[in-house]
Amino acid sequence: MTTVARKQRFAFPEMSDWFENLPARFAMPTMGDLYTVRIEDYTEDGRYVMRAELPGMSPEDIDVFISDGILTVQAERTEKDVTKNHGEIRYGAMSRSVTLPPGADDDDVKADYTDGMLTVSVGLGAEKAEAKHVEIRHGN
Repeated sequence: MTTVARKQRFAFPEMSDWFENLPARFAMPTMGDLYTVRIEDYTEDGRYVMRAELPGMSPEDIDVFISDGILTVQAERTEKDVTKNHGEIRYGAMSRSVTLPPGADDDDVKADYTDGMLTVSVGLGAEKAEAKHVEIRHGN
């Protein structure tokens, strides 16, 4: 009798990971024609840091901007006009937006693209005061 070992997996992995692990022919874009850019983010030395995987891109194909406290990375990979025997590389527009933490200074932003990784860091100034509660009066 043969015993088959199974790996225990969490029943609902993060959706982006689930789609990423599908075979390429079944993978679907996340929004219309846009693919999601895979990121990681953390705070280091008083700065918010977001790293994005953008392999095979040139810096001219990447756009980083901040608007209303949202940091957005957009990129586009164009397909080479060649006959392929096999293809799993994603082409087209890619985008990812994240909400910046409180105190982020959108005038203190740095971006670097090295070895397929885009690193964007935003200075963190003093956080704004906590939300103030407003007393509600009942008028008669």
